Amino acid sequence: MFAVVRTGGKQYRVAEGDKIAVEKLAGEAGETIVLGDVLLAGEGGDLADASKVTVSAEIIAQAKSEKVTVFKKRRRHNYRRKNGHRQQMTLLRITAVGEGKKPAAKKAAAVKDTSQEPAAAETHKAAPVKDAAAAKKAAAKKPAAKKAAAKKPAAKKAAAKKPAAKKAAAKKPAAKKAD
Repeated sequence: MFAVVRTGGKQYRVAEGDKIAVEKLAGEAGETIVLGDVLLAGEGGDLADASKVTVSAEIIAQAKSEKVTVFKKRRRHNYRRKNGHRQQMTLLRITAVGEGKKPAAKKAAAVKDTSQEPAAAETHKAAPVKDAAAAKKAAAKKPAAKKAAAKKPAAKKAAAKKPAAKKAAAKKPAAKKAD
């Protein structure tokens, strides 16, 4: 049986015994995870109900992918920047693709795709409100009316300006003396 699963913003066609490299997932080598986002499943040419199919995988290792060179250049501006990048990835071995009950797993926790969700949303939570009446007051409070802006006194323009510097008179050529 095969399945098409989505993880890390990519889709993979997997079958039992396959090894795949996916975007980094939480977990250590030897742990078992369940890939919950199954898009398509079937056997041969027949398709099965993807909502009933679960895919179980074992983490082989956490590794880095091949190095990617990033080179930026702007012609005729003496601008060159060279950087390298190695993406974090997880190597998985598919242990089971099946219908019905979830396959037995050491840690059978559904893995969320965290690459598409901002991490800040998980860390910042609203503080719990102790009193329901205080919460209603805070919600019903309307913003206060704005006060009229006070007029600023007019600044003295003459004091702010510096006196203009006098320009030197142009020199006239000296007359030649006749001796």
